[in-house]
Parts: sequence; structure tokens; C-alpha cells
Amino acid sequence: MNLIAAVDTNWGIGYKNQLLVSIPDDMKFFREITTGKVVVMGRKTRESFPGGYLKNRTNIVLTHDPDYKADGIIVAHSLEELYRQLEPYPSGDIFIAGGESVYRQLLDDCDTAHITKIDFSYTADTYFPDLDRLAEWKITADSEEQTYFDLIYHFYKYERIR
Repeated sequence: MNLIAAVDTNWGIGYKNQLLVSIPDDMKFFREITTGKVVVMGRKTRESFPGGYLKNRTNIVLTHDPDYKADGIIVAHSLEELYRQLEPYPSGDIFIAGGESVYRQLLDDCDTAHITKIDFSYTADTYFPDLDRLAEWKITADSEEQTYFDLIYHFYKYERIR
């Protein structure tokens, strides 16, 4: 499975249930890599999307709320239920898209992470696991320096070394 996130210099990913910053080329990358695929997210992440879901993707929400339902969304109420829902899909077609608790719960099941690193420190209240501090994760690809107004960022691909 894949992880996908945009992080700041402290691996922050959000504040008050919103992205730290919206970079058009990062959004384009996210759309391109996940379109036609399966995207797994938590309830709050799903509710932060305009329209409430991601078009042209299989949306799966992992939530502990037993009464949670949403049109056009597959809902899993436990990791066991999520794994059953994911069985029909190739692992490489599954993208974990947040938030913090979903990333942490599924990190060990993933082999690839697509990380947009923004060279700025924002005020954040949710974080992605710092892959640079985890010996089993290595950068295997990176982009040229990208800019959006005064922001500098890079696209990185991390892979788990087993």
C-alpha cells in the first residue's frame, strides 16, 4: 500500500482539520496518482474535502463511529473490516490519505510513501510520522526544487527497505 501526504519541515500535515497550505501542483500530483485507485482516509479527512468525497476514486473511510454513513463512501469501522474491504484491490492501487491516526495505524502495512515536503514550518496540530527518523524508510526518488510563490517544496518517494 501507499501513503500520500504533504508535510512541512516538522512533518505537520494539518491545522484545525484543514491542510496547512494548498499548492496547485501538489493537488494535481495527488489527483494524477490516485485517480482510478482506492483512497483510505479517516472521517475528519473525508469531511474536509470539497463535496465530501474524491471523484473517480474508491473512497473508504475508517471510523470508530458505528453509525457513520455517507453516500458513495465505503465505511470500515475497524482495521479488520478495512482489510476485508481492501482484499479485492491490488496493494499498489491503495493510497492512505490521512489523517494522522489513519497514517499511524497503517504505516506498517505500507511500502511506498509519496511525500511533498514544504520548506516552511506552519502551526500544525496533526502530524505525519517522520520517515527520515525511521531506519526502514529511504528516499528512492526526488524532484527538482519546486516553487509556489515564495514556498519551496520537493516531491519525494520513500520506500520501505525490508
